[in-house]
Amino acid sequence: MAAVDILARQEYSEAKLYEKLARKGYRDEEIEGAIARLKERRYLNDAEACARQFAFLYTESRNSVRQICLKLRQRGFTKEDIDACKPRDTYEREKQAALRVLALKYPHDADRQKMMANLYQKGFEAGTARDAVELYRSQGAGDGEA
Repeated sequence: MAAVDILARQEYSEAKLYEKLARKGYRDEEIEGAIARLKERRYLNDAEACARQFAFLYTESRNSVRQICLKLRQRGFTKEDIDACKPRDTYEREKQAALRVLALKYPHDADRQKMMANLYQKGFEAGTARDAVELYRSQGAGDGEA
C-alpha cells in the first residue's frame, strides 16, 4: 500500500521506489514483493516512465541532452532505458536550447568565451555551443541596425 501511495503522488523508477521504501523501514523481501506486484499490474515500468520523463524534459526545458540523461540517471533509470529514449539527431534541438540559455543570461554582445564556457558547463557539445554563440551574437547585430 505504501508503494502505491508513493507512486500516486509522483512517478518513480524502480530503484528510487526501492530506496524510498527502504528509508521508510520496509525489509528487502517486502520491497521486492511489492515491486514485483506493481510491475505485474503495470503500475511500474521503468522503460515507459523513462520515456515519458525524457520526452517532457527534452521538449519543455533548456537542458542539454547530456543534462537530461544525468537527471534521469539520478532518478534511478538505467543507461539502456535512457539511451532508448534519445533521438539520433539532436543538433537543432540542442542549438535552440543553448540559444534559450544564452538569452536568459547574456546580452548579445557579451564575451564570446564566457558564453561558450557557460554552455560547456551545462553539458552542450563544443560544436553546438560554438554555433549557438555565433548565431546569438549575429542576432544581436541585427537589432542595432534598425
